[in-house]
Amino acid sequence: MSSVINPIQIGVCGWGDHDLYPPGTQAREKLAIYAAHFPVVEVDSTFYAIAPVERMERWVNETPESFRFVVKAYRELTGHGRLEKAPVRPWRELVEDMRASLEPMLRAGKLEAVLFQFPPWYDCSQKHVKYIRRVREAFRDVPVAVEFRNQSWFYPDFHDKTLRLLEREQCIHVICDEPQAGEGSVPLVVAATVPEQAIVRFHGRNVAGWNNTGQPNWRDVRYAYRYEEAELAEWVGYVRQLEQRVKRITLLFNNNSQGDAVDSANLMMRLLGVEFAGLAPRQLGIF
Repeated sequence: MSSVINPIQIGVCGWGDHDLYPPGTQAREKLAIYAAHFPVVEVDSTFYAIAPVERMERWVNETPESFRFVVKAYRELTGHGRLEKAPVRPWRELVEDMRASLEPMLRAGKLEAVLFQFPPWYDCSQKHVKYIRRVREAFRDVPVAVEFRNQSWFYPDFHDKTLRLLEREQCIHVICDEPQAGEGSVPLVVAATVPEQAIVRFHGRNVAGWNNTGQPNWRDVRYAYRYEEAELAEWVGYVRQLEQRVKRITLLFNNNSQGDAVDSANLMMRLLGVEFAGLAPRQLGIF
């Protein structure tokens, strides 16, 4: 593992579709260029299919020693169900495949966390609490982050119990900046549940687009949001609070339906006054 540690890491979700790359850049070249700008990235493609070990090894080799990945857990492990035509496989087999996929990043010290993002219908109930414990046991030696999308986990009667559950299971509570749009969204809960790190995901504040699943382009609209400086400036105080509680803070921007994530990430860097150590060297133009 690298001795270079950025106590505040800022990045975006996915690296393929951002305004960072020269025209004509091939897909396989983009991660190395991305790693010259940010020290961490969220891997979204693993939600749709568990990545082959060879691909994960390639990503490890294409990034600097200090680079970190937050890897989304495969959808069948988070209650989202199978994709159409996907083969039916036992839960244990899915766990084993996911663990094998994570191994190259674990071995290199580059796995920041595996992110279990539960769906909007995943409410605070006994069976779902039991499942979180089952997941934690299956991934006991892996940093596990939990993101809720159902408001019930933070109802007044459950708020403290939810955080204590995550503390007992040593799961990272994923703090969300997202639209306040009813049952399928969670409030802002600035709380850390493990001493090592906190993770914050910025989904934008597009209230109108958050729950409108009837639109054919709903997923594109949902994360269409450009943060204003005043909105991100609110986070400076929250980050300072978290700095007193954890060793490392990871801020990830997911507001990229219209290409705003990189600009938001850069703005947050400026507001916090952070510079990153251990980035890849930037490619130089002819001048």
